[in-house]
Amino acid sequence: MLQSTIFHMPMKFVFTLIFALSLVLAHAQKTFSDDDLIQFSGVIVTGDSLAAVPFVNVIIEDSHRGTMSDVNGYFSFVAQKGDSITFSALGFRRQGIILPDSLEEQKYSMIQILHPDTIELSEAVIYPWPTREQFQEAFLALELPETDAERAARNLARAEMMQRREDMPASASENFKYQMQNYQNRIYYAGQAPPMNIFNPIAWAKFIEAWRDGAFKKKDYSDK
Repeated sequence: MLQSTIFHMPMKFVFTLIFALSLVLAHAQKTFSDDDLIQFSGVIVTGDSLAAVPFVNVIIEDSHRGTMSDVNGYFSFVAQKGDSITFSALGFRRQGIILPDSLEEQKYSMIQILHPDTIELSEAVIYPWPTREQFQEAFLALELPETDAERAARNLARAEMMQRREDMPASASENFKYQMQNYQNRIYYAGQAPPMNIFNPIAWAKFIEAWRDGAFKKKDYSDK
């Protein structure tokens, strides 16, 4: 199909097309000749600690050719003599070099240093209210919490302390003593009927004395 199309073209146009293609191929051969190609490799480190900088973009300017450094900061790709190389990475200043055009070997290695770049942003003030009037209204209606001194005075009040003492459960030491006392009582009265305090006159005397003192009344510490 292509051959039949060429035969139907004017001969002058065909010769012009062939000449243009030969010029393009000659230019491409001249531009990408084997003598100009080099293996460009190197290591990218920081300027302060000489630590490896990973994932740095190593790009030839005015083109989309290049590579990226690995986790150890190493890179390697094919470039041309005289190419302008740009090194860029997030958090570092952009650096650029020009490959020498007078290299005798087909390889070129280097150690590229990148300096950290600190960007200071302008201060951003974020308000939870759209306008100053709404902020003023919310601020005036704000109920501030009690201070540490007021909280301490409330916790140290006599009624509060007495209520906390009654509501406080037994400690681990008290529970241990109570269990050990019950265990000793079971051992002491093993094989015999345990005593019943309902027939103990001393226990009844203590009960009546505590009843008279009001020990079984519901205590109210709010007035103390």
